[in-house]
Amino acid sequence: MRRIAATLAVVGSLMFSAGSAWADYDDAVAAYERGDYATALQEWRPLAEQGHAAAQTLFGMMYYGGKGTPKNLAEAVKWLRKAAGQGHAPPQHNPTQMYYQGIGVPQNYAKAVKWYCMAAEQGFATSQTNLGAMYVNGYGVAKNHAGAVKWFQMAAEQGHAAAQFNLGLLYAQGEGVPMDFVKT
Repeated sequence: MRRIAATLAVVGSLMFSAGSAWADYDDAVAAYERGDYATALQEWRPLAEQGHAAAQTLFGMMYYGGKGTPKNLAEAVKWLRKAAGQGHAPPQHNPTQMYYQGIGVPQNYAKAVKWYCMAAEQGFATSQTNLGAMYVNGYGVAKNHAGAVKWFQMAAEQGHAAAQFNLGLLYAQGEGVPMDFVKT
């Protein structure tokens, strides 16, 4: 009986602390939305340090944009990579642009492809589209139009307009798929 009571006490405290963490997160979002970046940063910091993926993402983006703190790209990359490492697709997309463009880190197409793949495999349409473009251009991977078609198709099926456009170009040019271009 004592074990059950102790277990319930632990579970209850965990539920309360998780609820408290979400309340702090929501307070930070509200502060950010009203332009109080210093408060948002202050609220997100402990959550980010505790491993809260959404807080890590937003914390990193604040360093990226210099909101509430001096712009610090190295710190932005650090927090975005922590969030991305937890397996959530949207945060996995963020470091890719930094590696692709060399913002805060040396430009590295192979690392950009790695992060795009993680998010794309979870169905994140923007990453699927960008990964398709990497295959078309041979950035970080061997040029492979069939691979590009695969990723563009997945994103296009989700209604991603850029993927639909790029997929149409590949069909019109017969790249990776049989040519399918009808003159009007």
